[in-house]
Amino acid sequence: MNALDRYRTLLDDAVAQWRPETGPATLYEPVRYILDLGGKRLRPVLVLLAAELNGGRAEAALGPALGIEWFHNFSLLHDDIMDQAALRRGKPTVHVRYSPSAAILSGDVMLVDAFRFLSQVRPELLPELLQRFSRTAVEVCEGQQMDMDFEKRQDVRVEEYLEMIRLKTAVLLGCSLYVGGRVGGSTSDQAEALYAFGEHLGLAFQLRDDLLDSYGDPDKFGKTVGGDILQDKKTYLFIHALERASTQDRQQLLNNPNKGSQKVEAVLALYARTGARPATEAAIQDHHQQALAALNRAALPPTGEHALRDLAEYLLVRES
Repeated sequence: MNALDRYRTLLDDAVAQWRPETGPATLYEPVRYILDLGGKRLRPVLVLLAAELNGGRAEAALGPALGIEWFHNFSLLHDDIMDQAALRRGKPTVHVRYSPSAAILSGDVMLVDAFRFLSQVRPELLPELLQRFSRTAVEVCEGQQMDMDFEKRQDVRVEEYLEMIRLKTAVLLGCSLYVGGRVGGSTSDQAEALYAFGEHLGLAFQLRDDLLDSYGDPDKFGKTVGGDILQDKKTYLFIHALERASTQDRQQLLNNPNKGSQKVEAVLALYARTGARPATEAAIQDHHQQALAALNRAALPPTGEHALRDLAEYLLVRES
């Protein structure tokens, strides 16, 4: 069993053993449902991995790791309602299986429990980590609002989009590494470098997600391919194509008369004409390189550095 598998086993066992102390079953059934959908558990894995980079123990960071996982899933419950998403990890979303009200309230209790889990650290670290996590939580909400605002705009720039995904996705990866690093004994400077590594890794991760949404294998991706196109999301692909499209193609992008698969096919053809896919792939490579530069600044022991490099390489070529 490699290290990442060991971290996932630790997390899966802890999630399986979780039971609410009190409260109505109808509040916690959706929580259990979203947690049992599994997924990569990337963010809590990063917490445990970072905890061992300087000789600490992953088990010491299990509470904060669960806090990160609870927070991430809280955000998914609410995001799926706002996006009107039907599938999550290949299964019906919580608001579809239960109801929007159940998804909202169960998400709320997950957010509260996220802070309770995160508080399971040494007392001297608690103020610092709560401050970092609280700031990150606010930034994730800011990123989600920017994402929704972009749906009403036709002039979103690439720089704005990158800032949105930095907030919505990347800062939580950075926070995961920062928290795990500090619990495991990393210095403040090392933790800040780990945060930067995670932030750029998160940007590359989301750009890769954009590609998979348009070009991925639906059986591996676990979500409806073309969902961003059908929802008129302002992704990196879309914005790049819009900036470089002819007048006629620009109008088709902004006012596509097609529906369903025909709309997806028409937009993918426009992406091909404007070079949107290779441009997105180049942006992924750029943030991947910036992540590795931050990793060099962390000055980690060789074993830890190699583990993070391997993870970055895996995320660069993932298919799900």
